Amino acid sequence: MKSHLDKVGSFGAIIAAAACPICFPKLALLGALLGLGGLSAYEWQFLIAAQVLVGIAMLGHVLAYLRQRKRWVLALALSGGAAFFSGLYVVGSEAVVYAGFAALVAASTVELWDRARKVIAGKVTDSVLTCPQCKHRQREAMPTDACLFFYECKGCGALLRPKTGDCCVFCSYGSVKCPPMQGAGAA
Repeated sequence: MKSHLDKVGSFGAIIAAAACPICFPKLALLGALLGLGGLSAYEWQFLIAAQVLVGIAMLGHVLAYLRQRKRWVLALALSGGAAFFSGLYVVGSEAVVYAGFAALVAASTVELWDRARKVIAGKVTDSVLTCPQCKHRQREAMPTDACLFFYECKGCGALLRPKTGDCCVFCSYGSVKCPPMQGAGAA
């Protein structure tokens, strides 16, 4: 769930806000399309839910940053959350609130876009290595045109080498074989 917290928060906040036609009139059309118009009697609960979900999205982006290390995505998400809250409480501007929503959604779709590009290219370039000694799991980016012969476990420090018959540590201990082997399997 940790890997999807940013997306659940961002898109959930949009849906919750769509149920608040008085607070977010531009999203009322989306709410009507989703059948949320009848929930306008509970508008203040959805307003609170939208704010909680924006907070969850911001937390999810911080956790995603620890995994992906994309500073610009984290900056976009945090500035989007800040714009959302300042639009609601500081400047009282509907346009600033919508800009905050847009920034959160844009930041949440970056990873989805990267994943889609890799699928279209036909190769997965991330793998989760599992240490055979301490069972520590670590997601690592794989080189796309070479094999990795040695890997030092981040958990116990053991130096992993490929098993006999495997070309690299990803083929031996990874959740996905290395890109050169993926290409060989497709040919």
